[in-house]
Amino acid sequence: MDLISIKKLIKIVEDSSITDFSIEEKDLKITISKKAEIIHSAYHQAVDYTAKEPININAANTVEFEKNSVQDEKFHEICSPIVGTFYRAPSPEAEPYVQIGDHITEGKVMCLIEAMKLMNEIESDINGKIVKVLVENGSPVEYNQPLFLIKPD
Repeated sequence: MDLISIKKLIKIVEDSSITDFSIEEKDLKITISKKAEIIHSAYHQAVDYTAKEPININAANTVEFEKNSVQDEKFHEICSPIVGTFYRAPSPEAEPYVQIGDHITEGKVMCLIEAMKLMNEIESDINGKIVKVLVENGSPVEYNQPLFLIKPD
C-alpha cells in the first residue's frame, strides 16, 4: 500500500462518523482511530461533533440490554473483523445466509460485510445454533462489533 492510499484512508475516516478503522494487507496492518466527542441529551441521542447528523444510540443500548438479559447462558459471539456495512444475504432479493434457530457448522458463511467496495464473507468459527442476530441488514458495523450470538454444541 502506498502513501497516497494511506492518506486517502485517513481522509475517509476523518470525513465519516466512524471512530476506528483497521485493515490488513499481507505483512502490513494499518489502524486509524479518532476521538469523537459525544454529548448525551435527554432524548437518548448522542451527537458526534465529527458527524454531520445526530447518531441514535438507542439501538446500541437495546443490544447491550438484550445481551445482559441472556447473560446466564454461555453464548459465543461472531464479531466483525472489519469496519463496513453488514448484509445478511448475497443480494437484496436473495434469502439470508442464516436465520435465528439455524444450526451452523464451522466455516459456514454467516453474512457479508462490504468494505471499500469489496464484499467480505464472514464465516462461523464454531458449531452451534443461532440465538440472535445483533445487527440490522444494511447497517454500518465497527471493528470487533458482535454480529451474531451462537449457542455452542
